Amino acid sequence: MSVYPNAAETAVADAADPSLCAPLPVLGRDVTVPLVTGGEVTYAALDYAASAPALQRVWDDVAAYAPYYGSVHRGAGYLSQLSTDLFENSRAVVHEFLGCRDGDEVVFTRSTTDSLNLLAAALPDGCEVFVFETEHHASLLPWRDARVTYLDAPRTPGQAVRTLEHALAHRDPHGPALVCVTGASNVTGELWPVRELAAAAHAHGARIVLDAAQLAPHHPLSVQELDVDWVAFSGHKLYAPFGSGVLAGRADWLREAEPYLAGGGASRTVARRADGGVEVEWHTTAARHEAGSPNVIGVYSIAAACKSLTEAGFDRLVAREQHLIAKVREGLAEVPQVRVLSLFGDDAPRVGVLSFVVDGWNSSHFAAALSAEYGIGVRDGLFCAHPLVRTLLGSDPQDVGECGAPEAGPGERSLNAIRVSFGAGTPDEHVERFVRAVGELVRDGAQWKYRTEDGRCVPDRG
Repeated sequence: MSVYPNAAETAVADAADPSLCAPLPVLGRDVTVPLVTGGEVTYAALDYAASAPALQRVWDDVAAYAPYYGSVHRGAGYLSQLSTDLFENSRAVVHEFLGCRDGDEVVFTRSTTDSLNLLAAALPDGCEVFVFETEHHASLLPWRDARVTYLDAPRTPGQAVRTLEHALAHRDPHGPALVCVTGASNVTGELWPVRELAAAAHAHGARIVLDAAQLAPHHPLSVQELDVDWVAFSGHKLYAPFGSGVLAGRADWLREAEPYLAGGGASRTVARRADGGVEVEWHTTAARHEAGSPNVIGVYSIAAACKSLTEAGFDRLVAREQHLIAKVREGLAEVPQVRVLSLFGDDAPRVGVLSFVVDGWNSSHFAAALSAEYGIGVRDGLFCAHPLVRTLLGSDPQDVGECGAPEAGPGERSLNAIRVSFGAGTPDEHVERFVRAVGELVRDGAQWKYRTEDGRCVPDRG
Protein backbone atom coordinates (compact mmCIF):
# COMPACT_ATOMS: atom_id res chain seq x y z
CA MET A 1 0.00 0.00 0.00
CA SER A 2 1.45 3.35 -0.96
CA VAL A 3 1.70 5.93 1.79
CA TYR A 4 2.26 8.94 -0.42
CA PRO A 5 2.57 9.16 -4.21
CA ASN A 6 6.16 8.58 -5.30
CA ALA A 7 7.47 8.84 -1.72
CA ALA A 8 9.88 5.95 -2.14
CA GLU A 9 11.12 7.13 -5.50
CA THR A 10 11.73 10.72 -4.42
CA ALA A 11 13.38 9.61 -1.20
CA VAL A 12 16.14 7.82 -3.09
CA ALA A 13 16.37 10.09 -6.12
CA ASP A 14 19.63 11.72 -5.02
CA ALA A 15 20.34 9.65 -1.91
CA ALA A 16 23.62 8.47 -3.38
CA ASP A 17 24.86 12.05 -3.35
CA PRO A 18 22.94 14.19 -0.84
CA SER A 19 25.51 16.97 -1.24
CA LEU A 20 23.89 17.79 -4.59
CA CYS A 21 21.32 19.71 -2.53
CA ALA A 22 22.82 22.10 -0.01
CA PRO A 23 20.65 23.47 2.82
CA LEU A 24 18.46 26.30 1.62
CA PRO A 25 19.53 29.67 3.11
CA VAL A 26 17.36 30.61 6.10
CA LEU A 27 17.34 33.52 8.52
CA GLY A 28 19.15 32.88 11.77
CA ARG A 29 21.65 30.41 10.34
CA ASP A 30 24.56 32.39 11.81
CA VAL A 31 22.97 33.41 15.13
CA THR A 32 25.08 32.58 18.17
CA VAL A 33 23.71 31.92 21.66
CA PRO A 34 25.41 31.84 25.07
CA LEU A 35 26.00 28.57 26.94
CA VAL A 36 25.63 28.31 30.71
CA THR A 37 28.99 26.57 30.79
CA GLY A 38 30.67 29.58 29.14
CA GLY A 39 31.22 30.82 25.61
CA GLU A 40 28.87 30.92 22.64
CA VAL A 41 27.88 28.54 19.88
CA THR A 42 25.94 28.80 16.62
CA TYR A 43 22.31 28.03 17.40
CA ALA A 44 21.02 24.70 16.10
CA ALA A 45 17.33 25.28 15.35
CA LEU A 46 15.77 21.81 15.50
CA ASP A 47 12.16 22.75 16.19
CA TYR A 48 10.97 23.13 12.59
CA ALA A 49 7.74 21.27 13.33
CA ALA A 50 6.62 24.19 15.54
CA SER A 51 7.86 27.08 13.40
CA ALA A 52 10.42 26.87 10.63
CA PRO A 53 12.82 29.77 10.09
CA ALA A 54 12.07 32.09 7.20
CA LEU A 55 13.76 31.24 3.94
CA GLN A 56 16.18 33.97 2.92
CA ARG A 57 14.35 34.11 -0.43
CA VAL A 58 11.06 34.77 1.37
CA TRP A 59 12.60 37.52 3.49
CA ASP A 60 14.22 39.16 0.45
CA ASP A 61 11.00 39.08 -1.56
CA VAL A 62 8.99 40.56 1.31
CA ALA A 63 11.62 43.26 1.89
CA ALA A 64 11.58 44.18 -1.81
CA TYR A 65 7.78 44.54 -1.75
CA ALA A 66 7.49 46.31 1.62
CA PRO A 67 8.01 49.89 0.30
CA TYR A 68 5.12 49.31 -2.11
CA TYR A 69 2.74 48.02 0.58
CA GLY A 70 -0.82 49.24 0.17
CA SER A 71 -4.41 48.29 0.90
CA VAL A 72 -5.81 45.28 -0.95
CA HIS A 73 -9.12 45.58 -2.83
CA ARG A 74 -9.55 48.98 -1.23
CA GLY A 75 -7.98 51.71 -3.29
CA ALA A 76 -7.54 53.24 -6.74
CA GLY A 77 -3.97 54.35 -6.12
CA TYR A 78 -0.95 52.69 -7.69
CA LEU A 79 0.27 50.98 -4.51
CA SER A 80 -3.19 49.62 -3.75
CA GLN A 81 -3.51 48.28 -7.26
CA LEU A 82 -0.05 46.73 -7.10
CA SER A 83 -0.82 45.13 -3.72
CA THR A 84 -4.12 43.78 -5.01
CA ASP A 85 -2.40 42.20 -8.01
CA LEU A 86 0.27 40.73 -5.74
CA PHE A 87 -2.39 39.30 -3.42
CA GLU A 88 -4.38 37.65 -6.20
CA ASN A 89 -1.27 36.43 -8.03
CA SER A 90 -0.20 34.80 -4.76
CA ARG A 91 -3.52 32.97 -4.72
CA ALA A 92 -2.74 31.59 -8.18
CA VAL A 93 0.76 30.52 -7.09
CA VAL A 94 -0.62 28.60 -4.11
CA HIS A 95 -3.31 27.03 -6.30
CA GLU A 96 -0.60 25.69 -8.61
CA PHE A 97 1.73 24.65 -5.74
CA LEU A 98 -1.05 22.51 -4.24
CA GLY A 99 -2.07 20.96 -7.56
CA CYS A 100 -5.65 22.13 -7.10
CA ARG A 101 -8.51 21.32 -9.48
CA ASP A 102 -10.14 23.87 -11.74
CA GLY A 103 -12.80 25.56 -9.67
CA ASP A 104 -11.10 24.96 -6.31
CA GLU A 105 -10.93 27.99 -4.05
CA VAL A 106 -7.81 29.15 -2.20
CA VAL A 107 -8.86 30.97 0.97
CA PHE A 108 -6.22 32.80 2.98
CA THR A 109 -6.45 32.40 6.74
CA ARG A 110 -4.15 32.88 9.73
CA SER A 111 -2.98 29.27 10.18
CA THR A 112 -3.91 25.60 9.86
CA THR A 113 -5.98 25.94 13.02
CA ASP A 114 -7.85 28.90 11.55
CA SER A 115 -8.38 27.05 8.27
CA LEU A 116 -9.91 23.99 9.92
CA ASN A 117 -12.10 26.13 12.16
CA LEU A 118 -13.29 27.94 9.02
CA LEU A 119 -14.19 24.61 7.41
CA ALA A 120 -15.89 23.47 10.62
CA ALA A 121 -18.06 26.61 10.50
CA ALA A 122 -18.99 25.78 6.89
CA LEU A 123 -20.18 22.20 7.46
CA PRO A 124 -23.69 21.48 6.19
CA ASP A 125 -26.37 20.80 8.78
CA GLY A 126 -26.23 17.28 10.14
CA CYS A 127 -22.66 16.67 8.96
CA GLU A 128 -20.84 13.79 10.65
CA VAL A 129 -17.09 14.15 11.22
CA PHE A 130 -14.61 11.28 11.51
CA VAL A 131 -11.19 12.01 12.98
CA PHE A 132 -8.43 9.82 14.38
CA GLU A 133 -7.39 10.42 17.98
CA THR A 134 -3.85 10.75 16.64
CA GLU A 135 -4.51 14.18 15.15
CA HIS A 136 -3.01 17.49 16.22
CA HIS A 137 -5.47 19.50 18.28
CA ALA A 138 -5.98 21.81 15.27
CA SER A 139 -7.64 18.85 13.55
CA LEU A 140 -9.11 17.20 16.63
CA LEU A 141 -10.97 20.07 18.26
CA PRO A 142 -12.72 22.42 15.75
CA TRP A 143 -15.76 20.18 15.13
CA ARG A 144 -17.75 21.16 18.22
CA ASP A 145 -21.02 21.75 16.37
CA ALA A 146 -20.93 18.45 14.48
CA ARG A 147 -21.47 14.83 15.47
CA VAL A 148 -17.90 13.56 15.82
CA THR A 149 -16.60 10.00 15.79
CA TYR A 150 -13.10 9.70 17.22
CA LEU A 151 -11.21 6.75 15.78
CA ASP A 152 -8.63 4.77 17.76
CA ALA A 153 -4.95 5.09 16.91
CA PRO A 154 -4.04 2.63 14.12
CA ARG A 155 -0.78 0.69 14.25
CA THR A 156 -0.31 0.28 10.49
CA PRO A 157 -1.37 2.34 7.47
CA GLY A 158 -3.60 -0.53 6.40
CA GLN A 159 -5.31 -0.59 9.77
CA ALA A 160 -5.98 3.14 9.43
CA VAL A 161 -7.85 2.54 6.19
CA ARG A 162 -9.79 -0.43 7.59
CA THR A 163 -10.72 1.48 10.73
CA LEU A 164 -12.08 4.37 8.67
CA GLU A 165 -13.97 2.08 6.30
CA HIS A 166 -15.61 0.29 9.23
CA ALA A 167 -16.68 3.57 10.84
CA LEU A 168 -18.03 5.01 7.59
CA ALA A 169 -19.98 1.84 6.84
CA HIS A 170 -22.09 2.48 9.96
CA ARG A 171 -22.85 6.15 9.33
CA ASP A 172 -26.10 7.62 8.01
CA PRO A 173 -25.63 7.14 4.24
CA HIS A 174 -28.02 9.98 3.39
CA GLY A 175 -26.31 12.79 5.28
CA PRO A 176 -23.08 14.71 4.66
CA ALA A 177 -19.85 13.48 6.23
CA LEU A 178 -16.27 14.69 6.52
CA VAL A 179 -13.04 12.85 7.32
CA CYS A 180 -10.13 14.85 8.75
CA VAL A 181 -6.65 13.34 8.59
CA THR A 182 -3.05 14.47 8.81
CA GLY A 183 -0.56 13.99 6.00
CA ALA A 184 2.44 13.62 8.32
CA SER A 185 2.30 13.32 12.09
CA ASN A 186 3.61 16.27 14.05
CA VAL A 187 4.77 13.80 16.73
CA THR A 188 6.32 10.87 14.85
CA GLY A 189 6.79 12.40 11.40
CA GLU A 190 5.21 9.31 9.86
CA LEU A 191 3.41 9.68 6.53
CA TRP A 192 -0.23 8.66 6.48
CA PRO A 193 -1.96 6.78 3.62
CA VAL A 194 -3.85 9.86 2.46
CA ARG A 195 -4.76 8.67 -1.02
CA GLU A 196 -6.20 5.39 0.32
CA LEU A 197 -8.10 7.18 3.07
CA ALA A 198 -9.53 9.59 0.49
CA ALA A 199 -10.67 6.65 -1.63
CA ALA A 200 -12.35 5.06 1.40
CA ALA A 201 -14.08 8.32 2.29
CA HIS A 202 -15.40 8.88 -1.21
CA ALA A 203 -16.55 5.27 -1.53
CA HIS A 204 -18.86 5.90 1.43
CA GLY A 205 -20.10 9.30 0.27
CA ALA A 206 -17.89 11.33 2.60
CA ARG A 207 -15.48 14.16 1.91
CA ILE A 208 -11.97 14.50 3.30
CA VAL A 209 -9.79 17.38 4.47
CA LEU A 210 -6.03 17.00 4.70
CA ASP A 211 -4.07 18.69 7.50
CA ALA A 212 -0.86 19.32 5.56
CA ALA A 213 0.87 21.48 8.17
CA GLN A 214 3.74 18.98 8.46
CA LEU A 215 3.50 17.56 4.94
CA ALA A 216 3.60 20.65 2.73
CA PRO A 217 7.06 21.85 3.88
CA HIS A 218 8.63 18.43 3.24
CA HIS A 219 6.95 16.82 0.22
CA PRO A 220 5.35 17.78 -3.08
CA LEU A 221 1.60 17.93 -2.58
CA SER A 222 -1.15 17.48 -5.16
CA VAL A 223 -4.80 17.83 -4.26
CA GLN A 224 -5.70 16.13 -7.53
CA GLU A 225 -3.36 13.15 -7.09
CA LEU A 226 -4.34 12.56 -3.48
CA ASP A 227 -7.99 13.22 -4.39
CA VAL A 228 -8.69 15.15 -1.20
CA ASP A 229 -11.49 17.68 -1.04
CA TRP A 230 -9.62 20.31 1.00
CA VAL A 231 -6.13 20.92 2.25
CA ALA A 232 -5.00 23.19 5.08
CA PHE A 233 -1.53 24.39 6.05
CA SER A 234 0.32 27.21 7.82
CA GLY A 235 2.83 29.66 6.41
CA HIS A 236 4.95 29.59 9.56
CA LYS A 237 5.77 25.91 9.01
CA LEU A 238 6.44 26.52 5.29
CA TYR A 239 9.35 28.93 5.95
CA ALA A 240 7.01 31.96 5.77
CA PRO A 241 6.38 33.05 9.38
CA PHE A 242 4.27 36.13 8.68
CA GLY A 243 0.91 35.11 10.10
CA SER A 244 -0.96 33.51 7.19
CA GLY A 245 -2.38 30.11 6.35
CA VAL A 246 -4.37 28.43 3.60
CA LEU A 247 -7.57 26.46 3.16
CA ALA A 248 -7.88 25.24 -0.42
CA GLY A 249 -10.41 22.97 -2.06
CA ARG A 250 -13.97 22.56 -3.17
CA ALA A 251 -16.01 25.74 -3.34
CA ASP A 252 -19.57 24.55 -2.74
CA TRP A 253 -19.65 24.15 1.06
CA LEU A 254 -17.69 27.37 1.45
CA ARG A 255 -19.96 29.25 -0.94
CA GLU A 256 -23.12 28.07 0.82
CA ALA A 257 -21.93 28.77 4.38
CA GLU A 258 -22.33 31.99 6.30
CA PRO A 259 -19.15 34.09 6.12
CA TYR A 260 -16.53 32.98 8.64
CA LEU A 261 -16.20 36.64 9.68
CA ALA A 262 -18.78 39.32 8.91
CA GLY A 263 -17.34 42.59 7.68
CA GLY A 264 -15.82 44.56 4.86
CA GLY A 265 -14.43 42.52 2.02
CA ALA A 266 -16.84 39.61 2.60
CA SER A 267 -19.85 41.65 1.53
CA ARG A 268 -20.67 42.55 -2.07
CA THR A 269 -23.41 45.08 -1.23
CA VAL A 270 -25.07 46.32 1.96
CA ALA A 271 -28.33 48.31 2.00
CA ARG A 272 -30.80 49.54 4.58
CA ARG A 273 -34.18 47.83 4.65
CA ALA A 274 -37.50 49.54 5.13
CA ASP A 275 -37.81 47.96 8.58
CA GLY A 276 -34.58 49.66 9.68
CA GLY A 277 -32.31 46.65 9.36
CA VAL A 278 -29.68 45.91 6.72
CA GLU A 279 -29.73 43.64 3.70
CA VAL A 280 -26.40 42.02 2.83
CA GLU A 281 -25.30 40.27 -0.34
CA TRP A 282 -22.18 38.25 0.42
CA HIS A 283 -19.44 37.35 -2.03
CA THR A 284 -19.54 33.81 -3.41
CA THR A 285 -15.78 33.54 -3.99
CA ALA A 286 -12.91 33.14 -1.49
CA ALA A 287 -13.49 36.76 -0.43
CA ARG A 288 -16.64 35.53 1.36
CA HIS A 289 -14.38 34.19 4.13
CA GLU A 290 -11.64 36.83 4.00
CA ALA A 291 -13.32 39.77 5.75
CA GLY A 292 -11.14 42.63 6.92
CA SER A 293 -7.91 44.00 5.49
CA PRO A 294 -5.95 41.01 4.15
CA ASN A 295 -2.48 40.16 5.43
CA VAL A 296 -0.85 40.77 2.07
CA ILE A 297 2.66 40.43 3.53
CA GLY A 298 1.81 37.01 4.96
CA VAL A 299 0.10 35.88 1.78
CA TYR A 300 2.98 37.03 -0.43
CA SER A 301 5.48 35.28 1.84
CA ILE A 302 3.62 31.97 1.40
CA ALA A 303 3.71 32.41 -2.38
CA ALA A 304 7.43 33.20 -2.22
CA ALA A 305 8.03 30.05 -0.16
CA CYS A 306 6.03 27.95 -2.63
CA LYS A 307 8.15 29.28 -5.50
CA SER A 308 11.40 28.76 -3.61
CA LEU A 309 10.67 25.13 -2.69
CA THR A 310 9.45 24.34 -6.20
CA GLU A 311 12.52 25.87 -7.82
CA ALA A 312 14.85 24.06 -5.40
CA GLY A 313 13.29 20.76 -6.47
CA PHE A 314 11.36 18.61 -4.04
CA ASP A 315 13.10 15.44 -5.21
CA ARG A 316 16.43 16.85 -4.06
CA LEU A 317 14.98 18.32 -0.85
CA VAL A 318 13.35 15.01 0.08
CA ALA A 319 16.55 13.09 -0.65
CA ARG A 320 18.59 15.38 1.56
CA GLU A 321 16.04 15.23 4.35
CA GLN A 322 16.11 11.42 4.25
CA HIS A 323 19.88 11.69 4.61
CA LEU A 324 19.43 13.78 7.78
CA ILE A 325 16.74 11.45 9.15
CA ALA A 326 19.12 8.52 8.74
CA LYS A 327 21.84 10.39 10.66
CA VAL A 328 19.49 11.09 13.57
CA ARG A 329 18.00 7.60 13.69
CA GLU A 330 21.39 5.89 13.50
CA GLY A 331 22.78 8.16 16.22
CA LEU A 332 19.85 7.65 18.59
CA ALA A 333 19.94 3.89 18.00
CA GLU A 334 23.42 3.83 19.53
CA VAL A 335 22.02 5.09 22.87
CA PRO A 336 20.13 2.19 24.50
CA GLN A 337 18.33 4.52 26.93
CA VAL A 338 16.58 6.33 24.04
CA ARG A 339 13.25 5.10 22.68
CA VAL A 340 11.95 6.68 19.47
CA LEU A 341 8.14 6.88 19.32
CA SER A 342 6.29 5.38 16.38
CA LEU A 343 2.81 4.28 15.36
CA PHE A 344 3.67 2.38 12.18
CA GLY A 345 7.09 0.97 13.05
CA ASP A 346 10.71 1.88 12.48
CA ASP A 347 10.55 1.38 8.70
CA ALA A 348 7.60 3.70 8.14
CA PRO A 349 8.28 6.56 5.70
CA ARG A 350 8.50 9.86 7.55
CA VAL A 351 9.43 13.51 7.31
CA GLY A 352 12.07 15.18 9.48
CA VAL A 353 10.14 14.94 12.75
CA LEU A 354 11.05 12.43 15.48
CA SER A 355 9.96 12.20 19.12
CA PHE A 356 11.66 10.15 21.80
CA VAL A 357 12.02 9.55 25.51
CA VAL A 358 15.15 8.89 27.57
CA ASP A 359 15.11 6.43 30.45
CA GLY A 360 15.71 8.16 33.77
CA TRP A 361 15.24 11.67 32.41
CA ASN A 362 12.47 14.20 32.71
CA SER A 363 11.95 15.33 29.13
CA SER A 364 11.78 19.02 30.07
CA HIS A 365 15.08 18.66 31.93
CA PHE A 366 16.69 16.95 28.92
CA ALA A 367 15.46 19.59 26.46
CA ALA A 368 16.61 22.41 28.77
CA ALA A 369 20.09 20.88 28.99
CA LEU A 370 20.30 20.56 25.19
CA SER A 371 19.56 24.26 24.93
CA ALA A 372 21.59 25.65 27.82
CA GLU A 373 24.68 23.46 27.44
CA TYR A 374 24.77 22.78 23.69
CA GLY A 375 22.82 25.60 22.00
CA ILE A 376 20.30 23.16 20.51
CA GLY A 377 16.62 24.09 20.30
CA VAL A 378 14.15 21.17 20.45
CA ARG A 379 10.69 20.84 21.98
CA ASP A 380 9.40 18.81 24.91
CA GLY A 381 5.88 18.02 26.07
CA LEU A 382 2.81 16.57 24.38
CA PHE A 383 3.04 18.69 21.20
CA CYS A 384 -0.65 19.70 21.00
CA ALA A 385 -1.42 16.05 20.29
CA HIS A 386 -2.11 14.85 23.83
CA PRO A 387 -4.13 11.69 23.04
CA LEU A 388 -1.50 10.49 20.54
CA VAL A 389 1.52 11.07 22.78
CA ARG A 390 -0.20 9.46 25.76
CA THR A 391 -1.09 6.47 23.60
CA LEU A 392 2.52 6.14 22.46
CA LEU A 393 3.84 6.53 26.02
CA GLY A 394 1.13 4.49 27.68
CA SER A 395 0.62 7.26 30.22
CA ASP A 396 -2.38 8.96 31.80
CA PRO A 397 -2.93 12.73 32.10
CA GLN A 398 -0.96 13.99 35.11
CA ASP A 399 1.71 16.48 36.09
CA VAL A 400 5.29 15.65 35.25
CA GLY A 401 6.78 17.00 38.48
CA GLU A 402 9.90 19.01 39.11
CA CYS A 403 12.42 19.16 36.30
CA GLY A 404 15.35 18.37 38.58
CA ALA A 405 14.02 14.91 39.39
CA PRO A 406 13.88 12.08 36.88
CA GLU A 407 10.35 11.55 35.65
CA ALA A 408 10.89 7.85 34.98
CA GLY A 409 13.46 5.23 35.76
CA PRO A 410 14.63 2.44 33.47
CA GLY A 411 11.64 0.46 32.29
CA GLU A 412 9.15 2.95 33.73
CA ARG A 413 6.70 4.97 31.66
CA SER A 414 7.57 8.53 30.68
CA LEU A 415 4.91 11.24 30.94
CA ASN A 416 5.98 13.46 28.04
CA ALA A 417 8.50 13.39 25.22
CA ILE A 418 11.24 15.28 23.37
CA ARG A 419 10.83 16.21 19.71
CA VAL A 420 13.56 17.00 17.21
CA SER A 421 12.55 18.36 13.81
CA PHE A 422 14.39 19.77 10.83
CA GLY A 423 13.99 20.60 7.18
CA ALA A 424 15.30 22.33 4.08
CA GLY A 425 17.49 24.79 5.98
CA THR A 426 19.16 22.33 8.37
CA PRO A 427 22.90 21.72 7.91
CA ASP A 428 24.48 18.34 8.74
CA GLU A 429 26.41 19.89 11.61
CA HIS A 430 23.24 20.66 13.53
CA VAL A 431 21.94 17.08 13.56
CA GLU A 432 25.45 15.74 14.22
CA ARG A 433 25.78 18.05 17.24
CA PHE A 434 22.35 16.96 18.44
CA VAL A 435 23.20 13.25 18.26
CA ARG A 436 26.51 13.84 20.00
CA ALA A 437 24.83 15.89 22.74
CA VAL A 438 22.21 13.20 23.41
CA GLY A 439 24.94 10.62 23.88
CA GLU A 440 26.95 12.85 26.20
CA LEU A 441 23.97 13.81 28.36
CA VAL A 442 22.92 10.20 28.79
CA ARG A 443 26.47 9.08 29.55
CA ASP A 444 27.71 11.97 31.71
CA GLY A 445 24.58 13.74 32.91
CA ALA A 446 23.92 17.48 32.83
CA GLN A 447 26.78 19.79 33.78
CA TRP A 448 24.44 22.37 35.33
CA LYS A 449 21.68 22.40 37.91
CA TYR A 450 18.11 23.13 36.79
CA ARG A 451 14.89 24.21 38.46
CA THR A 452 11.24 24.65 37.53
CA GLU A 453 10.08 28.20 36.82
CA ASP A 454 6.57 29.00 35.54
CA GLY A 455 6.14 25.39 34.52
CA ARG A 456 9.37 25.24 32.53
CA CYS A 457 12.73 23.69 33.35
CA VAL A 458 15.44 26.38 33.32
CA PRO A 459 19.09 26.62 34.39
CA ASP A 460 19.47 27.50 38.06
CA ARG A 461 21.59 30.65 38.02
CA GLY A 462 21.14 31.35 41.74
